[in-house]
Amino acid sequence: MRRRKIDGCPIAGALQLIGDKWTMLVVRDLFAGPKRTTELLEDLHPISSRTLMGRLREMEQDDLIIRNNYGGLPRRVEYELTDRGRRLIPLLEALLQTGLVMKCNDCQERKDSAGYYCDFCPESRHTAEPMIEQYQRIEPTEPVESIEPVEPRRRPKDDSIVLL
Repeated sequence: MRRRKIDGCPIAGALQLIGDKWTMLVVRDLFAGPKRTTELLEDLHPISSRTLMGRLREMEQDDLIIRNNYGGLPRRVEYELTDRGRRLIPLLEALLQTGLVMKCNDCQERKDSAGYYCDFCPESRHTAEPMIEQYQRIEPTEPVESIEPVEPRRRPKDDSIVLL
């Protein structure tokens, strides 16, 4: 991973890897299988082609996706998730559940605006369920149960005035 360390916290590192909203939406759209750049542009509307290409480049450098160049005319390039990229699928599931619980959006709204559900949507899950279950079984390198909850340490109050 080419990003710099912020404070060594795994949460900060994961957030740096994810970067912005487009990363998880690309993962969502590549969840069902490889897609061409034009398909991603269509599915991720209103993303600009420049933003998408930059994000795809960064995701490739972070080993989240593979770029398959089949050559030929017109050029045919497809993107697909790597095993490392598939480790983000449980996070997608958590984001979906959070969005549903907090009533952020409704899957029907996407269908009304785009004409179809996304591949990760519960409404189109009849083919996706086995894949989700497979990736939810990915074990973290350190069992989460072994991490003890820690009471946050409070910094001592400093009422001194700093003059610059």
